[in-house]
Amino acid sequence: MNFSKNEIAKKQRSIRSSSTRMKKKAQINGFRLFLVCVLIVISVGIASGYGVIKGLIDTAPNIDSIDVVPTGYATFIYDNEGKVTQRLVGSSANRIYVKIDKIPDVVKNAFISIEDERFYEHNGIDIRGIMRAFFTGVSSGGFSQGASTLTQQLLKNQVFEGGNEASFITSMQRKIQEQYLAVQLEEKLTKDQILEYYLNTINLGANTLGVQAASQRYFNKKVEDLTLSEAAVIAGITQSPTSLNPITNPDNNAKRRTEVLKKMLDLNYITQHQYDEAISDNVYDRINEVNNDSTKSYGYNSYFVDELIEQVSADLQEKLGYSSTQANNLIYTGGLKIHTTQDSALQETVDSVIDDPSYYPKDTVYELEWRFSVLHSDGTETHYSESNLKSYFLTKDEKNNIPSSQKFTLYFKNKDEAKPYIKEYKKHVLKDGDKVEAETTNFKLQPQVSFTLMDQHTGQVKALVGGRGDKNGNRTLNRASNTVRQPGSTFKVLSTYLPALDTAGMTLATVQDDSEYYYPGTSKKVGNWDGSKYKGLSTLRDAITNSMNVVTVKTLNEITPQLGFDYLKKLGFTTLVDRRVNKNGSVDSDLNLSLGLGGVTDGVTNLELTAAYSAIANGGVYTKPVFYTKIEDRDGNLLLENKAKSTQVMKESTAWLLTNAMEDVVKTGTGKMVRLSGTRIPVAGKTGTTSKYIDLWFAGYTPYYTATIWGGYDYGETQRNTTYHKLIWKAIMEKIHKNLPVKDFEKPSSIVSAKICTKSGKLAVDGICNEAEGGSTVRTEYFAQGTEPTEKCDVHVKLKICKSSNKLATKYCPEDDVEERVYLLKDETGKTADTPYILPKGLDKTSCNVHSENSILDISPDETETPKPSNKPNNGDSQEPTPTPDPNSAPVANPNAGAVDAITPDPNVTVTDPPQPGQ
Repeated sequence: MNFSKNEIAKKQRSIRSSSTRMKKKAQINGFRLFLVCVLIVISVGIASGYGVIKGLIDTAPNIDSIDVVPTGYATFIYDNEGKVTQRLVGSSANRIYVKIDKIPDVVKNAFISIEDERFYEHNGIDIRGIMRAFFTGVSSGGFSQGASTLTQQLLKNQVFEGGNEASFITSMQRKIQEQYLAVQLEEKLTKDQILEYYLNTINLGANTLGVQAASQRYFNKKVEDLTLSEAAVIAGITQSPTSLNPITNPDNNAKRRTEVLKKMLDLNYITQHQYDEAISDNVYDRINEVNNDSTKSYGYNSYFVDELIEQVSADLQEKLGYSSTQANNLIYTGGLKIHTTQDSALQETVDSVIDDPSYYPKDTVYELEWRFSVLHSDGTETHYSESNLKSYFLTKDEKNNIPSSQKFTLYFKNKDEAKPYIKEYKKHVLKDGDKVEAETTNFKLQPQVSFTLMDQHTGQVKALVGGRGDKNGNRTLNRASNTVRQPGSTFKVLSTYLPALDTAGMTLATVQDDSEYYYPGTSKKVGNWDGSKYKGLSTLRDAITNSMNVVTVKTLNEITPQLGFDYLKKLGFTTLVDRRVNKNGSVDSDLNLSLGLGGVTDGVTNLELTAAYSAIANGGVYTKPVFYTKIEDRDGNLLLENKAKSTQVMKESTAWLLTNAMEDVVKTGTGKMVRLSGTRIPVAGKTGTTSKYIDLWFAGYTPYYTATIWGGYDYGETQRNTTYHKLIWKAIMEKIHKNLPVKDFEKPSSIVSAKICTKSGKLAVDGICNEAEGGSTVRTEYFAQGTEPTEKCDVHVKLKICKSSNKLATKYCPEDDVEERVYLLKDETGKTADTPYILPKGLDKTSCNVHSENSILDISPDETETPKPSNKPNNGDSQEPTPTPDPNSAPVANPNAGAVDAITPDPNVTVTDPPQPGQ
């Protein structure tokens, strides 16, 4: 560079020149203009930003109208001892609210440390946190770190539906409103209130909401019992409930747990020793153990709970005015505490026997349930089921002339047998371009069963099973409470003998003639379960003991089906049909004689049949089945109290007489197989079997419990094994009664006894009824006081018969050749068990023609002179006077006298009781 004097002067002149000064001035003015523009842009930007922010603030929810209190809570089911047996969880409702004073510091500090370390310092917005997140985002090129406070997170979950906006712009808009409301919320609520709501709101994975639900789900303990290590696990889930789930992603959660503990250490919430101890804790092994043990409680409801929900829903609607939707929402999301009548120990006993395959027939099969949906290339969709599959293979069998016994069914010996059929049918229906949308395959064991156990004294249902095998859903087919089946002979006692004894003037000694009989006005014969073997004159006790169809129908005909129907309604049956007109004009009605044999239009449920028998066991007092005792709301306030509704539906004496007769069913009749072994506790009950052995029943009771079992195929198949249900009933009741003290059925003081003749139902005549041909017909019978017989037997006659002539003995017959015989006086209409013992026609008008006056002359033993005939004229009748019959005997009256016309029964219903092995 030239620094000479001339060069310096030259430069000075250049600087001072007018052109240079003008150029500099232009540059300065340009810069000034730029600054003005920048300031204008900034001002406009600020104004615009302010306008946008102000607009967002103005459209934010009003702080006074928002509610950040958590909603949606799990409902808990308790057994009769207060033990939780099930939880009901609706959508976003697996929450168990816990007050802040029940949440330990270790849990609160874990969440504060990792989510909002300055929670107790800021006013709802953490400026330092925002700046940290901003600079971290700028330096890393991504804004992954959040700066939301616990207050903001609470608002996001409760007001802004969890965030998850579709775009960055809408997310920023929500955050601005969230921050604005956070400041206001901090002024409205205390820090403890905000923290309490937050800890009860957050999603903590595995469908759990809030720290209490998470504590129970992962550690099976209350939140107040959590350790530091466990609290860190739960706090670590918050950032990502799916990827940090300690069950499904334990490694991810373990890393986050370490971050939580390190943060707590840095903030002096824990000591180094506590940190080291927590880090070394093998907490995830405990989580796995709890998860394996708790999967059942998070599975499908039990059959008992299914019916409980139906009962609670109905009561909420009837008693509190809820709609059906409101009732169900409350049940699944209202945090109710439902105290039930279920006895968990008894339920476990029932379940263990029901699920034991050794009690069932060897020909048990699996019934296929299959659903298949196909999306076709043209956009249409077709749904298939097992019925379509069955039709396809039956059509093939028809074309190939397969015998009926070998045709395709949906029953398989094992599950694998069904696979080839499913594969073939899918190949048949699938075309090019088709796409399988969905497919489900389930199997139901057949035969099925249902079982109900009640305490007859309280009406409380103690255990209930609606089927055996895997349960594949909630509120599905419940064979105990919402499936109707034909009740068979269990209805004889309820529809016929109960009203006959209670109001129709009959007793257990009342006699009906078990002989050939047709339903009045029809050509349909009433058949007994043991074929055409008729027992002749039989008491109602005998008819109950041996389940006699003819006697039942005759008795119901006398008392009228209407009376029987009325009693059944009083016993709580809701599925009976008075009169129903079908679309085709036909009329259904259960007001007919088939009612006596359990042939009804629709059928009955196991639950209602159990309740009816429970009324007999309870001295004639019917109590509507009770599944719960009380319901409390989330705060423990009483919402519903379920008091048993009881009604005296029969006399106490009637109930005891029926019980006494049904004890004979178990001792000597069709129910011998259910007698309890190893105890003297008595059992009373009634068997029931429908045509072709489709439905098998036993309804019975002890002085402690009433129980009913049903067995059969869901779609009504004929069964070969007709005893398995009795073995199951016996096994269950033996286990239940094993340690109970012996108790007898209590006999009312109004019961008296008398010796009767079982062929007349009247007082037995000593020396006659006890010496009847075929054996003594004398029995001690019980009666309600005032109904015992006062007349003596009039169907037996005692005659002296000469054994040589087999005619009436005369005074000439030797004493050692004369015997007394007691015959039955009866007009036999067909062959019965009485036939051999009926007084032969005309016998009472004969006399011995072997012995006479000459036959008693004193002749030597070796003389063989034939007696001389009498000189008296013989007109074909005995000339000797006919002996006078026993004054206590008289000809029998027409056994059908007084019968009334009955409504014609359904000719399509036939009900029998099958013979049982060894009975």
